[in-house]
Amino acid sequence: MRKIKIGIIGTGHLGKIHTKLFKEVENCELIGIYDQNIEQANIVGKEFNVKVFDNIEKLLDEVDGVDIVATTSAHYDLVKVSFAKNKHVFVEKPITKHIWEAEELVKIAGEKKLILQVGHIERFNPALISLEKYQLNPLFIQTDRLAQFNPRGTDVAVVLDLMIHDIDIILSLVQSEVKSVNASGVAVVSDNIDIANARIEFENGAIANVTASRISQKKMRKMRMFQRDAYISLDFITGVAEVFRLVPPNNMPEGNFMAFGEMGVGDKKKVVVFEQPEFKEVNALKMELELFVGAIVKGENPIVSGRDGLKALRVAELIISKIEESIKNCEKYF
Repeated sequence: MRKIKIGIIGTGHLGKIHTKLFKEVENCELIGIYDQNIEQANIVGKEFNVKVFDNIEKLLDEVDGVDIVATTSAHYDLVKVSFAKNKHVFVEKPITKHIWEAEELVKIAGEKKLILQVGHIERFNPALISLEKYQLNPLFIQTDRLAQFNPRGTDVAVVLDLMIHDIDIILSLVQSEVKSVNASGVAVVSDNIDIANARIEFENGAIANVTASRISQKKMRKMRMFQRDAYISLDFITGVAEVFRLVPPNNMPEGNFMAFGEMGVGDKKKVVVFEQPEFKEVNALKMELELFVGAIVKGENPIVSGRDGLKALRVAELIISKIEESIKNCEKYF
């Protein structure tokens, strides 16, 4: 089988990690890397023994697909020039800075039948993957994604930097159109929104309460889901999930679990069962890169497609617009 030839555009903190991992991906040959900062590119190229290109066009001429790990504001131009050369693209999240940019790129990918995969890495987090055997149909979702301040990523609002991870997961779980959004937030240490909270209501009645901050003292990446007869907790930092279910006494689960008595009245009584799904030893970043190469080989749509990235961006932009509206209303009184 011919190996898929890959090039990497962007050799910053994350690009360096991508370079290391792509050298380990099967059915793949890492042709080279490119960065406008040639000194940084040379450092990464020397460390991983990878060819450094001083011209993006030259790199594109030698590959089947590219991995774009540049700043969000550069995504649109870099993906578009890659599509012009008929190359498949993996682009880090968010897909683009503006909705119209993402819409255009998704359209081009469809017309040219090119792979467009977006790096929503939390889809492959061990905590979420460990829930594969469970039927997930959440009615209420609470997420908290808090990070210590890092200048990297402050070129966009925290909604696009951090919250969009949870927005993407929520949209993949709820599978319903957004009915309404209410949101608030504030800029504290940058020129963009640093703390945000949003309440998303869906047409099917599900509700998500989403919080993100990049000026927290401690890191937190948690999701709590409530659905009929079940409460599920996920810790995206540890990769551990916990499941509490109400189960009929005559239909107890197989495997390891703990029972905590009964709830309900009469014949509606159910047993409270606690399960901790088996931890999946997964390198989420390597997995999504492997899936990108696999999608090219098989000619299949990726698990996290350009359309998924566009859906998440639309909700994120709606949240940002609600926050900006809220800030303007507050300014009227000061």
